[in-house]
Amino acid sequence: MPGNPIRSRSGRQHHNRWLLLIALYKFLHALLFVAIGMGAHRLLHKDIADQVVLLAHHLRFNPESRLVNFIFEKASLVNDPVLRRIGFVAYCYAAVTLTEGIGLYLEQAWGEFLTLAITASFLPLEMIEVFRRLTWIRVGLLAINILVFIYLLQVIIDRGRSRMRARK
Repeated sequence: MPGNPIRSRSGRQHHNRWLLLIALYKFLHALLFVAIGMGAHRLLHKDIADQVVLLAHHLRFNPESRLVNFIFEKASLVNDPVLRRIGFVAYCYAAVTLTEGIGLYLEQAWGEFLTLAITASFLPLEMIEVFRRLTWIRVGLLAINILVFIYLLQVIIDRGRSRMRARK
């Protein structure tokens, strides 16, 4: 069964490698959002436009390029309250994603259900984004999340079937 740990010849339990891979993906997700939250808090009380110019200079971008001008225009919309909200939301999402990863690593049913529900909730938005603007990154992320959803659904169904057989 996909959801159960695998026993070796020595009788030791091994984790389900696919759940471990999904857990690692979730841990990396959490790390990314912690970094976003830290970045937002680091920008508090700073002039965002100056930071964009410094970043463009550091990355050796042309300060007159369309990309730098676009980012510069959007930076004028960002102020301290917006940065606080971005940080708060990023930390909250990191906490939820870390919780998913822990539940999957421990091969707990609640972790599988939580990940399944959250993954399912984002699939329609990801599909809309792919149709709105087709890029390989968006298609790749959508494909990964569909595979995660299908696999977790199969794990949950198999666990339910084995419980039904055990009751008989």
